[in-house]
Amino acid sequence: MSGPLPWHPHQWRNRIQSVLLIMLMLGISSLVGRMLLGVMGLWLAFVGALLVLSIEPAATWRITLRLYRARPISPYEAPELWFITKTLAERAQLPAIPLLYYIPSSMINAFAVGHRQHAAIALTDGLLTQLTLRELSGVLGHEIAHIAHDDLRVMGLADYISRLTNLFSMAGQFMLLLSLPVLFIESYDIHINLLSMLLLLFSPQLSVLAQLGLSRIREYDADQKSAMLTGDPLALAYALARIKRGSRSWVEILLPGWGNPQPSWLRSHPSTEERIERLQEYARSFAYVKSPMASDLPPGTIARAVLGPPRWRIGGYWY
Repeated sequence: MSGPLPWHPHQWRNRIQSVLLIMLMLGISSLVGRMLLGVMGLWLAFVGALLVLSIEPAATWRITLRLYRARPISPYEAPELWFITKTLAERAQLPAIPLLYYIPSSMINAFAVGHRQHAAIALTDGLLTQLTLRELSGVLGHEIAHIAHDDLRVMGLADYISRLTNLFSMAGQFMLLLSLPVLFIESYDIHINLLSMLLLLFSPQLSVLAQLGLSRIREYDADQKSAMLTGDPLALAYALARIKRGSRSWVEILLPGWGNPQPSWLRSHPSTEERIERLQEYARSFAYVKSPMASDLPPGTIARAVLGPPRWRIGGYWY
């Protein structure tokens, strides 16, 4: 593997945009809280954000894995996966190697839970069945990048701010509804600030849009970090292309190009095409040699090693 990727202009933009979006969300929540509760509402938003940052995101990770019926993957079942995970965790300078979990689902997906000191990566049966070992190394690099960047804590903060903004907005709209009869009493002189009214009504939507934008930026960061960790940007690019092909619905297969694509600002993830294009740009920006971890195995080899031939069960789970 070659040296680390040079500092890319995308990284500066991603960092700055993340900070600005968090500040925007916090600002919206603080303004709405200030309208309803005065100074107390302002402090509620800021103090609550600090509390969320101090809470360990790993507190509920076992519950999350249990809801997905996940079970641990032992090093004896998939030594190649554990070797890749250990190598990438060391390169990311994580204090502990993330645990690997198997989810009995035909969906092609992977996600990380926990924090830098104690994390886990869940891989679905569909992912292990469809991807080659090289492509799996790119996916694992992406999830380890989320852990290294503490994205779980950042997105937890964004989720808290968004929920608090929604709570403030609902409370304000309820109070406004109760005060409507007063508007018809001539003895009361009430002045309504139109700008404040609009902010009260649309603040949840503005906060959600900022949260979606933040999520897309963190995905770009994780892609770039995965390229650095694996030394093989095309590993994740190939994985994304295969995941997109394997996740197409029957409507897309029978009617190619049917329907309108979802606007980019309404997505929690960037478009696959744009992510692949950026990874290809990373691959062209430096000379790299495939790491030994990228030695390919055919798709499905890891899945058969973990559980053997899968069986179908009501509910769509693979066992």
